Amino acid sequence: MTQPLLLMAAGGTGGHMFPAQALAETMLRRGWRVQLSTDARGARYTGGFPHSTEIREVSSATFARGGAVQKALVAPKIAAGVLGAMAAMRRDRPDVVVGFGGYPSIPALGAATLMKLPRMIHEQNGVLGRVNQLFATRVACVACGVWPTDLPEGAEGVHVGNPVRGAVHERAGAAYIPPGDYPMSVLVMGGSQGARVLSDVVPGAIAALPEPIRRHLRVSHQARPEDGERVAAAYAEAGIDADVQPFFHDVPRRMTEAQLVISRAGASSIADLTVIGRPSILIPFAAAAGDHQSANARGLARAGAAVMIPESRLDVEVLSTQIAAVLSDPDAAAQMAQAALSVGKPEAAQELAALVETLAGKDRP
Repeated sequence: MTQPLLLMAAGGTGGHMFPAQALAETMLRRGWRVQLSTDARGARYTGGFPHSTEIREVSSATFARGGAVQKALVAPKIAAGVLGAMAAMRRDRPDVVVGFGGYPSIPALGAATLMKLPRMIHEQNGVLGRVNQLFATRVACVACGVWPTDLPEGAEGVHVGNPVRGAVHERAGAAYIPPGDYPMSVLVMGGSQGARVLSDVVPGAIAALPEPIRRHLRVSHQARPEDGERVAAAYAEAGIDADVQPFFHDVPRRMTEAQLVISRAGASSIADLTVIGRPSILIPFAAAAGDHQSANARGLARAGAAVMIPESRLDVEVLSTQIAAVLSDPDAAAQMAQAALSVGKPEAAQELAALVETLAGKDRP
């Protein structure tokens, strides 16, 4: 019997790629072949994928960026991508196609729709991204990372949670060491794209902490390449031990060791926090489509797992006060870690994989 084939399509951010990686790991263990369709930007995030994942780079584009000439070229580029994907699918027919959002997922989902192949999408946030909105009523179901998710009429939603990579899953519920009079770690993450506002405010907020807390701290700070030098200099000037990098390939380890995580509220970051179980201060990205990061953060804040600070209210004093509140109260910090675990869905990848296999069974001749 030939191995069934899963084709995944995902855009070029960690928010789309990490859940795809988690599904790839799970499906390969279940004896499937797995292909990933993405663009050159997405290909940068494939280093953590299992080696047996077949990576296909496709032609795609977005109307959201560029001038008039670039926008005029978008439709022909997408059409070329869809035609290329159809040709590839005729040569190697997938049993199921799963889209994870982002413009690079259009060619594979468009081809699967035209060819009437079994297909579904996974939406990481409570508000559908533009591409997932386009396909929500054209697929068998929408697997939802958070619940409830705002779905268009006629779309069928199933709550599975946001799958986390194996490296995160291995640390599920890892023992939490509450803050105290010993070395403590703070992890600062701006999502896979980095975040300038965190680079502007966090170093000053940490430098402003009371000395009994500050002298025990070491910081891992993810900053965009153009911000890295000034961020590292700000920590050095304040005498704070800090590791500043544009991207951490070992986030699960750093998160496990952290007493506190300061982060954007992207779906993958939220999933990691709730599976490992760590207190957090969340600063939602104000310009996120449909303000979905605020919805993500509110869920953790309501559970008592996080402090949410709107970007409009973020400054050195506000953030420093909140950091001090968490790091000076070990009991409250431990309760936040437990609360994070209480809203996690560590089996999300298994639930998503089961949906894929059900879809394949329904539609396989």
